[in-house]
Amino acid sequence: MNNIVKNTLILTSITVVSGLLLGIVYDITKEPIAEAQENTKQEAFRAVLADASSFETMEDFDASEAMSILEENGYTSNEITEIAEGVDDSGETVGYVINVTSHEAYDGDLEVSVGIAADGTVKGIEMLSISETAGLGMKADEADFKDQFKDKKVEKFSYTKSGESGDDKIDAISGATITTNAVTNAVDSALVYFQNELGGGVNE
Repeated sequence: MNNIVKNTLILTSITVVSGLLLGIVYDITKEPIAEAQENTKQEAFRAVLADASSFETMEDFDASEAMSILEENGYTSNEITEIAEGVDDSGETVGYVINVTSHEAYDGDLEVSVGIAADGTVKGIEMLSISETAGLGMKADEADFKDQFKDKKVEKFSYTKSGESGDDKIDAISGATITTNAVTNAVDSALVYFQNELGGGVNE
């Protein structure tokens, strides 16, 4: 009986100490991790909206309203998580960066930053988070794919597997149609939100 009590106390002590150590490690690493994530995001912002000298997160962004807009337009598997207004040195708005999380990817969620100029032109896209299959879906994070969206002013994009041409056409990644569709719909989600809430349509 004494051995049972002794062993129980030892195990309890180990558990308590381990928990305390994990808590200490978390507190130590939490801030550097958050800082690294913020740096990654800011780099993406600058990449997709290069004309902006600084970015201001839109604090009045309503995620539930954004979800309603996406659902009304058929983008039920995407969500807009953040919007930043890009301003130049004079303080004038040059466009917006819209972060979209897609739940349509092949291997987990992917998150895309979409830069849209004030006139509705997509200035670029960058992956904030992607974990698709190496050599297939991960090609969505390569310039050859991402640059297809760059400097295009369209109402929406669609992908093609036949090489169909047009500013609104995106060549699908061979063997990764699901990933192609996820990224294309994420960009279109950003566009439809912009058109409804921030800047208007492509003809304005």
